[in-house]
Amino acid sequence: MRVGVVKEIKAQENRVGLVPAGARMLADLDHEVLVQAGAGAGSSLLDTQYEAAGARIFESAEEVWASADIVVKVKEPLPSEYDLLRPGLTLFTYLHLAPLPDLTDVLLERQVTGIAYETMALPDGSLPLLVPMSEIAGRMSVQVGAHFLEKANGGRGVLLGGVPGVNPADVVVIGGGIVGRNAARMAYGMGAHVTVLDINASTLQYIDNLFNGHVTTIMSHPTTLEAWTRRADLLIGAVLIPGASAPKVVTRAMLSEMKDGSVIVDVAVDQGGCIETTRVTTHKDPTYVVDGVVHYGVANMPGAVPRTSTFALTNVTAPYLRQLAEMGVEDALRANPVLALGVNTYRGHVACSPVAASQGRPHAALSELL
Repeated sequence: MRVGVVKEIKAQENRVGLVPAGARMLADLDHEVLVQAGAGAGSSLLDTQYEAAGARIFESAEEVWASADIVVKVKEPLPSEYDLLRPGLTLFTYLHLAPLPDLTDVLLERQVTGIAYETMALPDGSLPLLVPMSEIAGRMSVQVGAHFLEKANGGRGVLLGGVPGVNPADVVVIGGGIVGRNAARMAYGMGAHVTVLDINASTLQYIDNLFNGHVTTIMSHPTTLEAWTRRADLLIGAVLIPGASAPKVVTRAMLSEMKDGSVIVDVAVDQGGCIETTRVTTHKDPTYVVDGVVHYGVANMPGAVPRTSTFALTNVTAPYLRQLAEMGVEDALRANPVLALGVNTYRGHVACSPVAASQGRPHAALSELL
């Protein structure tokens, strides 16, 4: 099997889909690893390290795309890469297709097998390839929120942890999953007053136990969302419906009641955002202001800490990539239901029901297509 690794071209995206140790693993199993020159540079991984691991270095992305059976990436292809997609290719990456109908069109037209990290699920419903990036994004959401709460950065001039005699900031986290729990952990550790809202009572109970009652837990519905959004100095959107567009749980009307200079970090922006006023931004230009509220909508937050993120991601993707290479894509999908759940597009069909529902497309069960 020929496994290709290309340089990410999304703005300020410095992660890479495979580290040299992964290249060695595949090369030792007699697979070819084709790496675009400089693909790992943003994560401080040199071409010489890939070559020492048995990979071949190609000067251009076009050569890698044209030669590989599987291309392993971090982020979804951008329009400038669409012409490089071709029939028979397997793409193994984060796709987040629900808000990207144009990319879906191309994957279907070119009959690309698109395996999305974010929809691969274990029997207990957990998302093994989303967890490490969710952990990083959750922790980063508090770091960047604290930064933009500073007056010089557009915020209302609040120190997250306060000082003796002065109240700490109110950090409100919407969603108690992996992102939400990691955000709560960081905010609590920095001394903020932390509130987590979720629609699941057992999730709230788990969080209450996790923090020994030091984090406030609130059942989420429109009335409580209105009240706690109004109170927040830092509001973190951490809502996730795997594969589907995020629901807009905070409306423009709620936003108008927030404090001037308060900050929103919408980690759900990859799936369209859970705040009505969210739009995608970049690390280069990360914020904008609506109704006096600072919005941070960077869609690849872990890309700001690429070395940590790359190793955390490839730790969990490598075993699945090995199975795809060793067994062949179709046999691996038949054998491993976790991989099968990752298939979003296959032979011109949408095989992920949340993506199909989000885009109003017909859904075809993978089991009927293989």
